Amino acid sequence: MLKQIEAGVLNVTYDERGDPGDLAVFLLHGFPYDIHAYDEVIPVLVAAGCRVITPYLRGYGPTRFLSAQTPRSGQQAVLAHDLLALMDALAIPEAVLAGYDWGGRAACIAAALWPQRVRGLVSVGGYNIQDIPGSAKPQSPENELRYWYQYYFHGERGRAGLQQHRYEFCKLLWRLWSPNWQFDEATYRRSADAFDNPDFVDVVIHSYRHRFGLMAGDPEVESTEFLLAAQPRISVPAIVLDGGGDGVSLIGGSERHAVFFSGPYQRRVIPLVGHNLPQEAPQDFAEAILALT
Repeated sequence: MLKQIEAGVLNVTYDERGDPGDLAVFLLHGFPYDIHAYDEVIPVLVAAGCRVITPYLRGYGPTRFLSAQTPRSGQQAVLAHDLLALMDALAIPEAVLAGYDWGGRAACIAAALWPQRVRGLVSVGGYNIQDIPGSAKPQSPENELRYWYQYYFHGERGRAGLQQHRYEFCKLLWRLWSPNWQFDEATYRRSADAFDNPDFVDVVIHSYRHRFGLMAGDPEVESTEFLLAAQPRISVPAIVLDGGGDGVSLIGGSERHAVFFSGPYQRRVIPLVGHNLPQEAPQDFAEAILALT
């Protein structure tokens, strides 16, 4: 059921299932998706004896900022601090963290910087911590093509395009990023409602500009960004998942990411599955989490 709690700078709306005394698992969605990505993962975890918490990230769904003065930042550090603040608000000292895209980034950062809070990590796409100092280095032409939407967001035309056509734009990304997933209109609409959040556009645009050094970050998390620039290793037990049909992740996925993990580590490739791996392959995603419990 959906609940709300004040955590850090947000009033977070989240889904919670399972017994409060069971092992906590946080499921973290990405852009442009929402908590419905985990609709088929949650029952599997609850049946296995997990307490499952699935929050709407900042800028999505009913989650709201507590103050108009808080920067509408979407940078990687704030996502991790939001996660830690939610764990603190719920008095959860340790949990398994699982996510993809923005959510996977928050989980990876928490695992790298606060390993005492993380029992295990499932990360789609591998090591998701951005190398912002190295962001100016060109990728191969094939990889640059996959990031067209990010470069679109760097200009005001892109902001206006997302503002005016967010429903159609995000649906296009779903199709491009998961070319083998035949989702229907009702499935997309259920998640697209979350993009009507009044802060969605500001948070998204800031995220894709900050990661390329085009916008300043929130001063409150500057010290965390400094630590992330060193690309810290992840020491907690981790399982990395790659979708074999992911249309946006860099070519090769996470095949070279093992160097960023110093603890127990596995990599699993799920054939044909695209970017929204938990919704496209919920059983595989749930099995990875349960392997860490």
